[in-house]
Amino acid sequence: MSWPWLALLAAAVAVVVAAEWPRLTGAVGTEARRRRQRGRRKARLHVIVNDDVDEFEESVRRDLESLPTTEEPRTRRP
Repeated sequence: MSWPWLALLAAAVAVVVAAEWPRLTGAVGTEARRRRQRGRRKARLHVIVNDDVDEFEESVRRDLESLPTTEEPRTRRP
Protein backbone atom coordinates (compact mmCIF):
# COMPACT_ATOMS: atom_id res chain seq x y z
CA MET A 1 0.00 0.00 0.00
CA SER A 2 1.48 3.33 -1.01
CA TRP A 3 1.32 6.54 0.97
CA PRO A 4 -1.45 8.18 -1.12
CA TRP A 5 -3.77 5.27 -0.33
CA LEU A 6 -2.90 5.49 3.36
CA ALA A 7 -3.57 9.24 3.32
CA LEU A 8 -6.91 8.62 1.56
CA LEU A 9 -7.82 5.96 4.13
CA ALA A 10 -6.90 8.29 7.01
CA ALA A 11 -9.00 11.07 5.45
CA ALA A 12 -11.98 8.72 5.08
CA VAL A 13 -11.67 7.66 8.72
CA ALA A 14 -11.47 11.32 9.77
CA VAL A 15 -14.61 12.15 7.77
CA VAL A 16 -16.56 9.27 9.32
CA VAL A 17 -15.44 10.22 12.84
CA ALA A 18 -16.33 13.87 12.23
CA ALA A 19 -19.78 12.91 10.91
CA GLU A 20 -20.52 10.58 13.84
CA TRP A 21 -18.99 12.79 16.56
CA PRO A 22 -22.28 14.17 17.97
CA ARG A 23 -23.72 10.66 18.25
CA LEU A 24 -20.52 9.33 19.84
CA THR A 25 -20.38 12.07 22.47
CA GLY A 26 -24.06 11.48 23.24
CA ALA A 27 -23.34 7.82 23.93
CA VAL A 28 -20.03 7.98 25.79
CA GLY A 29 -19.50 11.61 26.84
CA THR A 30 -19.99 13.41 30.13
CA GLU A 31 -23.60 14.28 29.27
CA ALA A 32 -24.36 10.60 28.71
CA ARG A 33 -22.83 9.75 32.08
CA ARG A 34 -25.01 12.37 33.79
CA ARG A 35 -28.07 11.02 31.99
CA ARG A 36 -27.31 7.45 33.10
CA GLN A 37 -26.73 8.52 36.70
CA ARG A 38 -29.99 10.48 36.74
CA GLY A 39 -31.81 7.49 35.32
CA ARG A 40 -30.45 5.29 38.11
CA ARG A 41 -31.51 7.81 40.76
CA LYS A 42 -34.99 8.15 39.26
CA ALA A 43 -35.39 4.36 39.11
CA ARG A 44 -35.08 4.22 42.90
CA LEU A 45 -37.90 6.74 43.42
CA HIS A 46 -41.44 5.60 43.98
CA VAL A 47 -44.78 7.30 44.46
CA ILE A 48 -46.52 7.04 47.81
CA VAL A 49 -50.28 7.09 47.44
CA ASN A 50 -52.21 8.42 50.41
CA ASP A 51 -55.80 7.23 50.19
CA ASP A 52 -56.73 8.80 53.51
CA VAL A 53 -56.86 12.44 52.41
CA ASP A 54 -59.22 13.48 55.22
CA GLU A 55 -56.65 12.50 57.84
CA PHE A 56 -54.02 14.57 56.05
CA GLU A 57 -56.28 17.60 55.79
CA GLU A 58 -57.15 17.33 59.47
CA SER A 59 -53.47 17.11 60.35
CA VAL A 60 -52.70 20.24 58.35
CA ARG A 61 -55.64 22.06 59.92
CA ARG A 62 -54.40 21.13 63.44
CA ASP A 63 -50.89 22.29 62.58
CA LEU A 64 -52.14 25.61 61.27
CA GLU A 65 -54.32 26.19 64.31
CA SER A 66 -51.40 25.53 66.66
CA LEU A 67 -49.18 28.16 65.04
CA PRO A 68 -48.66 31.28 67.13
CA THR A 69 -50.35 34.37 65.77
CA THR A 70 -50.34 38.02 66.67
CA GLU A 71 -53.69 39.71 66.90
CA GLU A 72 -53.46 43.39 66.20
CA PRO A 73 -56.41 45.56 67.06
CA ARG A 74 -58.34 46.53 64.00
CA THR A 75 -59.01 50.20 63.62
CA ARG A 76 -61.68 51.59 61.38
CA ARG A 77 -60.63 54.06 58.85
CA PRO A 78 -63.09 56.69 57.77
